[in-house]
Amino acid sequence: MAQKHTQAETRTQTQATAPRGTIDGALRLLDYWATAYRRTWKGSVVSSFVTPLLYVLAMGVLLGGFVEADPDTLEGATSYLAFVVPGMIAAQSMTLVFGEVTYPVMGMIKWNRTYYAMTAGPLGVEHVILAHLGFVAFRVAVSAAVFLAVVAPFGVHESWWGVLLAFPVQVLIGLAFAAPIYAFSAGLKSESAFSLVFRLGMIPLFLFSGAFFPVSNLDQPLESLAVITPLWHGVDLTRMLTLGTLELGPALVHVAYLGALVVLGWWWAQRRLQRRMVV
Repeated sequence: MAQKHTQAETRTQTQATAPRGTIDGALRLLDYWATAYRRTWKGSVVSSFVTPLLYVLAMGVLLGGFVEADPDTLEGATSYLAFVVPGMIAAQSMTLVFGEVTYPVMGMIKWNRTYYAMTAGPLGVEHVILAHLGFVAFRVAVSAAVFLAVVAPFGVHESWWGVLLAFPVQVLIGLAFAAPIYAFSAGLKSESAFSLVFRLGMIPLFLFSGAFFPVSNLDQPLESLAVITPLWHGVDLTRMLTLGTLELGPALVHVAYLGALVVLGWWWAQRRLQRRMVV
């Protein structure tokens, strides 16, 4: 009788502490991610802020001085610097994500098993995923805000409203990569596949998705391949906004494409992580 009473009390306590929704559950992990960032943010300064600025100075200012500005060939940009900066901003949103949802996800499952500790109580897999992706979105937002502010004195922003809209676009770009890559990482048993992800995924996208030169300069098969990549959609949308050349139709296509990747990645991530943690 006492055992039944204890079990009933346990069930009652569990129900009382259960999160009222996915967002509520993710917010309960806010302290963990805030503490982790407070202890590690100094190590991300160079990769998040200094390196992109050096790229802008090297590719846009120094190399750009040797590139003749032709708006017809630079997608409306009046200088190569104005052309390359939005591409670098979007590319930075992508590259930052690769580092946040590959080895860290593997570590929280396989090495330090943090996810198992998080889900030992009333929290579920969906809460863990949302909290982690929310942290990634925060990292992208901070990096993008600093990047947009740092390059402003160079006179590359043609539209102030475009810059304001370009900021949430960077978060969308980050999540469009973060959710599918998170799902891929969640189901891996070995980290050896990450080298292929970086070499055959991130680097080609970084170089051939329109960040440094118009994809129309590529051969037709390669151009067709480039325009279906997520980063090209992010680069083109960011460039349209910062240059003040926004076209509503293409912009909506870009947003829908990136948004679809977020939704599909979220669905896949839940399935992959659930199966991985159950095994």
